[in-house]
Amino acid sequence: MKAVIQRVSEAQVSVEQTVVGRIGPGLVVLLGVAKEDTAEDADYLADRILAFRIFDDEAGKMNHSVQDIGGQILVISQFTLVATVVKGRRPSFEAVAGRESAQRLYHRFVDRLIAGGLTVETGRFGAQMIVSLHNDGPVTFILES
Repeated sequence: MKAVIQRVSEAQVSVEQTVVGRIGPGLVVLLGVAKEDTAEDADYLADRILAFRIFDDEAGKMNHSVQDIGGQILVISQFTLVATVVKGRRPSFEAVAGRESAQRLYHRFVDRLIAGGLTVETGRFGAQMIVSLHNDGPVTFILES
């Protein structure tokens, strides 16, 4: 499981010109699920993101987590993160989890974030989405289970 996390001042996701998720300060999480990923991967990655200290303290150092600041999280499914791009001119999606498995693990990941006590918004799994965000910093990290 792979996640690209971005610290944002605000973000939203739209499907068919309708906003389906919107957050204020917090994180946008783009989440890719691979064939070999398990429930343990989803739990590990969600817990890591909840505790990952990427928000500034009073001294300007990254010492606070999204939980510490009471931030919000917007989770977007993005199977392309798991694509193989090492050869050829087109990505290979052989490593990507099947729809049913990916959706189950995506929802488990989201539920684990919600259990952390924060507001969590999502896009629509498998839909064509437009994501708009204001990256704060910019601050972006790639995390894997």
